[in-house]
Amino acid sequence: MRLIRFFLVLVTFVSLALGQSSRLSLNPAPDRSEGEGPFDRLIIRGAILIDGTGAPPRGPVDIVIEKNRITNVASVGTPFIEINEEGRPKDATKEIDADGMYVLPGLIDLHVHTGGAPKAPDAEYAYKLWLGHGITTVRGVPFTGFDLSLSEKGRSADNAITAPRMFSYHRPGSGSDDWKEGSVNDPETAKKWVRYIARKGADGMKLGAYPPDIMSALLDEATKHNLGSTAHLAQTGVAQMNAIDAARLGLGTVTHFYGLFESMYEKHDVQPWPVGMNYNDEQYRFGQVARQWKFVKPRGKKWEALLKEFKELDATLDPTMTIYSAGRDVMRARNADFHEEYTLPSMWEFYTPSRLSHGSYFFDWTTWDEVAWRNFYRVWMMFLNDYKNMGGRVTTGSDSGFIYKLYGFGTIDEMELLQEAGFHPLEVIRAATMHGAETLHKPMGKPIEFGIVREGMLADILIVDENPIQNLKVLYGTGAVRLNDETGTPERVGGVKYTIKDGIIFDAEDLRSDVRMMVRKQKREMGDRVLH
Repeated sequence: MRLIRFFLVLVTFVSLALGQSSRLSLNPAPDRSEGEGPFDRLIIRGAILIDGTGAPPRGPVDIVIEKNRITNVASVGTPFIEINEEGRPKDATKEIDADGMYVLPGLIDLHVHTGGAPKAPDAEYAYKLWLGHGITTVRGVPFTGFDLSLSEKGRSADNAITAPRMFSYHRPGSGSDDWKEGSVNDPETAKKWVRYIARKGADGMKLGAYPPDIMSALLDEATKHNLGSTAHLAQTGVAQMNAIDAARLGLGTVTHFYGLFESMYEKHDVQPWPVGMNYNDEQYRFGQVARQWKFVKPRGKKWEALLKEFKELDATLDPTMTIYSAGRDVMRARNADFHEEYTLPSMWEFYTPSRLSHGSYFFDWTTWDEVAWRNFYRVWMMFLNDYKNMGGRVTTGSDSGFIYKLYGFGTIDEMELLQEAGFHPLEVIRAATMHGAETLHKPMGKPIEFGIVREGMLADILIVDENPIQNLKVLYGTGAVRLNDETGTPERVGGVKYTIKDGIIFDAEDLRSDVRMMVRKQKREMGDRVLH
């Protein structure tokens, strides 16, 4: 364990010296050996369909997929009545018996990073956790280094690797060796960088709280090149660029909560930090930001005006509540069901409180801190639910790989948190599917190609044998615990059964089994010295 800590310290200091993240040290995924298809005519038989639009479940239906496109969604009967075989689609080259199972669009996570040494050296680990949870599209902000992110995106598009569909967003100034313009610190360089990433095949930008002239240049140029934008409006710059400032300049997505509360303070223009505040001390950084809940007036004039203007600007809110939820109850996050089988020892070491590992900030976490975060979530969730209720677009993102949150599991946790915020599970699923697809396609000016189970859409689908409307927990890789009244013992039920991406069928349990094997292998190599 001392060796791992030494390696972690070494990598972190080298990364800081280079001004880069340790995520850059990532092994690309191996060539794909999993999955069947695509097929000339795949038919999913007898399923109950949740189509992603917010419409109620219906079934039984037969879903016909030819190659990688859905060509027919046929109603084939009514509940409790035997299906008449005469009227069903025929001539399948492959069938899935989904009688009594639920079919949903593949889930979309709009805020991911892939990992990298020292915490998760192999891209395959995150990819299989994503697909193993029915996640068929991810937006990397970024995935990892510039070249590797674009390379993995291309390999995924070709289905050369076992991975979700990838949209690749990048931070200003990042690039390959051929980017020679230096840091983005003036409007003209900002525009050159946007033109550069457009040529290289990026899909969009992950912005910070830049000064107004640079932010305007970045967003204006991105619009010209049909690039998307999302922003983490960090506290270091939010005083001059909050969420509504950025949205007025054309920002597409506000991720996290940064800049949101600052846009509607009642009696302050900047957060009134304590006298000992130091942003580089992460317990201060993440502990104090939750105290913002008391500086806004829920459903006051500024609150309502912000909601209205966001809606007029068609801004997307991608809250990623999951990544900060450990602040509400660190003991629960630290002891989650999935850690033993799915969390790599190296990942666990990264989570362990440390002043060197980003997000490992529980140096002296107190009840005061947790109460502040619970109050913060209460207000934050109210705002998100109000925005949804007025027709605003709210999506799912996870930012997993930090703060005790793991790939795949964090995305489902985000869905549960949206339900806690007041979303009906059908609204939650719409946020995680259709609304995510709309956010990704909007900058391109194109209709969505996935995110709904409907004729003409790409065949990105998940199949689960339990009802997610009844209990979203059945989407977790660990399933949900239910008492079997016949045996008198609890059992695990659910877990995504099949994930279909581009018409290719993946056995989701097999993918999760591969991840469990990776974890066991690393434990053996470390002599089972794990801090769980």
